Amino acid sequence: MFGWEYPPHITGGLGTACFGLTKAMVNQGDQVIFIVPKAYGDESTEAARVVSASDIEIDLSQQFYKDNWGDLSYIEVNSSLIPYVGLNDFYNVINNRVRTSTDITNLSNKRKYEFSGTYGSTLMEEVERYAMVAASVAKNYTYDIIHAHDWLTYKAGIIAKQISGKKLVIHVHATEFDRSGENINQAVYDVERYGMDNADHIVCVSELTRNIVITRYGQSPDKVSTIYNGANSLVYKDIQMEKAVKEKVVTFLGRVTFQKGPDYFIEAAAKVLKYDKNVRFVMAGSGDMLNRMIALVAKERISKNFHFTGFLKGDDVNKMYSLSDVYVMPSVSEPFGISPLEAMNANVPVIISKQSGVSEVLKYAIKVDFWDIDAMANAIYCLLNYPALSRMFIKKGKSEVESIRWEDSAMKLRNLYYKLLR
Repeated sequence: MFGWEYPPHITGGLGTACFGLTKAMVNQGDQVIFIVPKAYGDESTEAARVVSASDIEIDLSQQFYKDNWGDLSYIEVNSSLIPYVGLNDFYNVINNRVRTSTDITNLSNKRKYEFSGTYGSTLMEEVERYAMVAASVAKNYTYDIIHAHDWLTYKAGIIAKQISGKKLVIHVHATEFDRSGENINQAVYDVERYGMDNADHIVCVSELTRNIVITRYGQSPDKVSTIYNGANSLVYKDIQMEKAVKEKVVTFLGRVTFQKGPDYFIEAAAKVLKYDKNVRFVMAGSGDMLNRMIALVAKERISKNFHFTGFLKGDDVNKMYSLSDVYVMPSVSEPFGISPLEAMNANVPVIISKQSGVSEVLKYAIKVDFWDIDAMANAIYCLLNYPALSRMFIKKGKSEVESIRWEDSAMKLRNLYYKLLR
């Protein structure tokens, strides 16, 4: 498997999903080698064998590298990136050559690349170099099938397939249409399309994503399957926090970007506060829309009841859940969405958009259209003011999360592998 992050070094749901899936696969008897750009040594050893691409030596004297090195390109960016965010607001210099083929002669034949393991200014260059390392992986490891997670690793998967002749499965955790709406970044779309066209099978995290892959990327329905994420790998530390405020707390926790619909959350908050002043709203996260959201809160004149925490991770996320009375995910387009499962696991009732993959599997969550701020406001008000309703969603939701099992996802994936290997 090729991935870009693995716990505990994660920035979102991608790494969490990779851990849950690989742990379940190992438990059912599979052996998984998980390649990341940079391993830190403290990755969990209970699931996959984690290998750092930074430790893999490649031999540039081989003809394969000479033929492909001159085609590498990258995008310089002005700001840090994470794999789920579109590039349009960030990049400014496109498709500079990393090296020309003649530069090969000036390099020692054998070398290693030290990957940053982050999503910074050299991201696209690292994506290309990671693909080069994949050629060495393909030659030096024993395996039956190749599995690449999200667009950052598609090129690596394709090169490993070309070298080994093994089947390639790509796993679509998000698409450029989720990240950027209709204003897609063509460079990222092209990588996604290239990965899909060259894959032997495509796994999507929801039917919502599967439909996008079929209609927007021109893939045959027979080539695309849905395997939902699990939830039973989520670990919640029951941290008891004493509220510093007497009001109820409604939380948005996620990237403050177009995809997540933060503006709809603020507009719903303004409607709730017209009828119930005993509420505080929290937006926990960072992103390219943060300054606009701060301005929108000021425009709605709800600053006294609204708080911005910035990006939260680790125990701070659990602390936020422990302080919350309602969790809201108003995403415009959410391939799956692990945060509502985390909230339910932490005994918080949730409101999610119908435009999310997780809405396909959850029964005990209130579902609204992301644009319907009246319905969203009504749902928030009801959960805050009708304790019996809130208790029911908490009790049933906790039980439901525990029943959404990674073991089921791993078994479906194993069956898919067997089909491809026939």
